[in-house]
Amino acid sequence: MKIKTFLITLVMAVAGLSAHAAAAEYAHSLPAVQGYDVVSYHTAKRPLRGNGHFTAVHDGATYLFANNDNLQTFKSNPDKYVPAYNGFCAFGVSVGKKFVGDPEVWRVVDGKTYLNLDANIQDQWLKDTSGRIKSADAKWAGIKDKNPASL
Repeated sequence: MKIKTFLITLVMAVAGLSAHAAAAEYAHSLPAVQGYDVVSYHTAKRPLRGNGHFTAVHDGATYLFANNDNLQTFKSNPDKYVPAYNGFCAFGVSVGKKFVGDPEVWRVVDGKTYLNLDANIQDQWLKDTSGRIKSADAKWAGIKDKNPASL
């Protein structure tokens, strides 16, 4: 009886570890920029939704694209298209915080895409865009690898 109990416990433990490992595989499965095509910020009037047919992984993040042309454009120079501050709100970073940027509240400034938390925050950011970018650039290195909840 003890052997049977031991085996059942062992099987359950291994199954639990397998489930944990499978869950860990999905920790990075969410697409960057909530699935928006980061090249489209530079080429279309509005950002386009990407899809699973055209994907690329860059610095551990998965990017989706609306078409193969945008995918190939991204692959040729990914750093040009990855939003500033890895897609965190540009205003938030300028004050030392990390808020998820809304992919529909954006601006391209000097060839770089900046996202903001919402339209009201973007209005504040637009009052001094260059100053906010300068402040965010200075703060980013210090908060880049920090958990947003710790800021």
